Amino acid sequence: MCKECKKPYYITTPIYYPSGNPHIGHCYTTVACDSIARYRRMQGYDVMFLTGTDEHGLKIEQKAAEKGVTPKEYVDEIVKVFKSLWKTMNISYDRYIRTTDDYHIKSVQWIFNELYKRGYIYKGEYTGKYCTPCESFWTESQLDENGCCPECHREVTEAKEEAYFFKMSPFADRIEKLLTETDYLQPKTRATELVNNFIRPGLEDLCVSRTTFKWGIPVTFDEGHVVYVWIDALSNYITALGYQNDQYDDFNKFWPADVHMVAKDIMRFHAIIWPAMLMALELPLPKHLAVHGWITFNGQKMSKSLGNVVDPVILSERYGADSIRYHILREMALGADSSFSNEIMINRINSDLANGLGNLVSRTVAMADKYFGGTLPEEREEGEFDSELIAEASALREKVDGLMDKTQLNNALAEIFKVVSRANKYIDETAPWVLGKDESKKARLASVLYNLLDTIRIVSTLLNCFMPSTMPKVWEQIGAGDPDVTYENAGKFGVLPANVTVKRGDIIFPRIDVDKEIDELNKIIGDNSPAEETEDDGFKPAPLADEITIDDFAKIDLRVALVKECEKVKKSKKLLCLQLDDGMGGRQVVSGIAQWYKPEDLIGKKIVLVANLKPVKLCGVESNGMICAADTPDGAASVVFPDQTLPCGAKLR
Repeated sequence: MCKECKKPYYITTPIYYPSGNPHIGHCYTTVACDSIARYRRMQGYDVMFLTGTDEHGLKIEQKAAEKGVTPKEYVDEIVKVFKSLWKTMNISYDRYIRTTDDYHIKSVQWIFNELYKRGYIYKGEYTGKYCTPCESFWTESQLDENGCCPECHREVTEAKEEAYFFKMSPFADRIEKLLTETDYLQPKTRATELVNNFIRPGLEDLCVSRTTFKWGIPVTFDEGHVVYVWIDALSNYITALGYQNDQYDDFNKFWPADVHMVAKDIMRFHAIIWPAMLMALELPLPKHLAVHGWITFNGQKMSKSLGNVVDPVILSERYGADSIRYHILREMALGADSSFSNEIMINRINSDLANGLGNLVSRTVAMADKYFGGTLPEEREEGEFDSELIAEASALREKVDGLMDKTQLNNALAEIFKVVSRANKYIDETAPWVLGKDESKKARLASVLYNLLDTIRIVSTLLNCFMPSTMPKVWEQIGAGDPDVTYENAGKFGVLPANVTVKRGDIIFPRIDVDKEIDELNKIIGDNSPAEETEDDGFKPAPLADEITIDDFAKIDLRVALVKECEKVKKSKKLLCLQLDDGMGGRQVVSGIAQWYKPEDLIGKKIVLVANLKPVKLCGVESNGMICAADTPDGAASVVFPDQTLPCGAKLR
């Protein structure tokens, strides 16, 4: 793509709410968007990558008061922490917006006034349930089974105040078509949930101003009202481009956005409210909304209050930012949660990065140095296994392109590491150490090593958007210059000069001592646990059942299974119907956990299955087994999630 005809590409993270220090659970969206932005730049696009912070609201006002500082002083300090983390994680954002920026405030006030002039905003009184942490109003019917917020499941308070409302119903039909008839929402499976839960029951008008706190953007025509969170926060995607302000002049160039990427807890706001706002303003809609799950810890969302936070800065210091970037991107399938544990992370780093890519680079460069003094001779001899490796390496870029277009970063990485594995296998097949002992085989040996070096060049070029700190070190070792590692050359084989010179260097990804590091990280997590978690929580274990023999226990067949699909049983509020990959052809299981788990919380996760339970029908739906769960102190059920690396069908014993 020539410089004169660069196509603009606009990608955004949500703007983060600075209510506390960021943790590893915050990193996925930003690292994913950064990787996509880097890939598009490599392809030749003119990229605008936006991130930032959402800095208004009651919670900020309350936290600032607790610390004895102004809200602006409070958010200024938190923003420094976020920016420091993004620097540590090597995030290449092009623009950082804060909702306290003067230009954003100017634009939001114009947008609010314009929507009011057009008749989409009207004055009324709000009476209902309010969740302070989520800054969301809810109707009685939207609350969870315990009468709490359906998003965070914390207590809500009664709220009654004068407020302005945004009319949602005029846009219901258009939004339903947007979600069901286009590829706006990725993955598409999320559309059914939104349509059934929010649109078809009737879109309720949205509260868009508040009078019970002051930390917000003032409504210009009604003193005492401040613009409520979603018109303020969601507008950032266009105000950051200069919409209705003179700070920037990029709106016509970059809008509509190519990708908004968000976590599932704010999907509703971006899939329903944001399109409605844009329709009311008669502006084009974004092309795609990519929704991902959460990074969970032992099946729970990352949470400081639960004491399960791992500081990404600490992880980066121990293993390098690129290792952490790779791990979270490789583990997360778009739309599903990914389970974080010390074991999963370290095993992934060791298996893929140390034993896979790192070993491939070290072995290849060491052999080129040992047998040819670092510079390969130009004489070549083709042989068995060459064509298969070359074909796989040459076809890799096209596969990665397609997956990046679908924001399936984990699958893109999987394809890249298939070629890494194939290259390591090629070493075993060709046995260079044997060829090196026979002078007459030097031409063949040179071909083998060249094929490996050029494969590494292709792989590392495509990996550079995911691991930007490490790949230049690989290029230095394999003798690749800047012209060799372009997007264009990533689709070709045979780009390195025939007489390429390698340069041995440090180990790219050192292998980690698993037991030692797990102990160290467990200590870190323990240090992060709040003191109140160690106190008696009032939980009393159920009495032990009657004793059984080992023969009795052997009758129970516990297996690992992957949840492929999950949906609520229509005739029941308590039951979920799960389609499982049990490694034996699959099965359907019905479980009474609907009041504690949404279907999307389970899809893509591995669970423990009682596989030999006699089939029964529950509410007319056949169940072939039982999902293992544990009691919690509050009387809920917590699904038991095994090590997510275990294969489907693995037997527990």
